[in-house]
Amino acid sequence: MPGMEVRDKIFNLCKSIDPLDDLEKTTIEDAIHWIGSSTEIFRIEKPNVPDKHLVSYFGVFDPNFEKILLVEHKNAGLWLPSGGHVEPGEDPKVTVERECLEELGVEAQFVFDDPMFITATMTVGKTAGHTDVSLWYTLQLDSEQNLAFDKEEFHSVKWFDLESIPEKTDPQLHRYIKKVKNSVAR
Repeated sequence: MPGMEVRDKIFNLCKSIDPLDDLEKTTIEDAIHWIGSSTEIFRIEKPNVPDKHLVSYFGVFDPNFEKILLVEHKNAGLWLPSGGHVEPGEDPKVTVERECLEELGVEAQFVFDDPMFITATMTVGKTAGHTDVSLWYTLQLDSEQNLAFDKEEFHSVKWFDLESIPEKTDPQLHRYIKKVKNSVAR
């Protein structure tokens, strides 16, 4: 099967994630089973073929981890971390590097090389009804830096205090922030 080396890497990345809670533990187990099967894990046709596919999200924090950058996503109608679909055979970290340049106009500055969180979420908005299995990476950026964001995909981008996250966001964002705060406090 083409892309087995990358698929094996993604399998190992999922196995290496230390779960925050029972929900993430179950998500990791499901993802490992899914990736280990012969099922297609990459999106091969927009917006939802197959109806479950891999995404790389990246939370962008200011260097003091007091703020997170969220994008006002046109299709989802939510404030979300940046990210995008992992292309067939693509390393999810390369997805982050590509999407950071495309969506924000800056190079990715990784806090951790590997994803630290994983979710499986039913999409909402204009492309609702499929499942994004998302590997969450963590980046940092000066919150004073000007961004040349993708106006085709986003209405706006905004830095939010970690205690003032908008209600209309990814349902797992608060759990991710908790996990990041725990990790950088160590």
